[in-house]
Amino acid sequence: MAQFSSTWAQKYRGATVEDLDPPPALSTKPTELISYALMNAYERDYSHLTVVSEDTRALLGYLNIPRLKQMLKEGAVSETDHVEKAMQKFQRSGKVYKVITMDTPLEELESFFTGGTSGSSGPQEFAVVTDGNRRFVLGVATKGDLEQFVKRRPA
Repeated sequence: MAQFSSTWAQKYRGATVEDLDPPPALSTKPTELISYALMNAYERDYSHLTVVSEDTRALLGYLNIPRLKQMLKEGAVSETDHVEKAMQKFQRSGKVYKVITMDTPLEELESFFTGGTSGSSGPQEFAVVTDGNRRFVLGVATKGDLEQFVKRRPA
């Protein structure tokens, strides 16, 4: 395992993503209305929703709620449009994705957020937490979750 030099790394003390207790992922489908997806995100106070295929439940992309609100404000999309018009798609070809599981050490998660993990395309705002085989989406972890963990953990 790589050595991480974060000032927070000492505070993790062996903690993993599971210790963040990430909420279950809330998924939406590309054909659902933006208004429905937005309502679900607001009800649960989520900043990101995963978008999955209606047929296979494969992970297609995500909705970044702050970005979606900006798109609505600018008129780029409307609440009656389908999610597929506003979603950010995962680019599958030629990309290596870092698998984040419940067993991933928090040092690795922080490195992923800062863009230091191989396969990453720069700093990331959130991580989709999956099983080791990437078949099931178990949750979403954000930079804010990691920051809150550090704040509430005794020194």
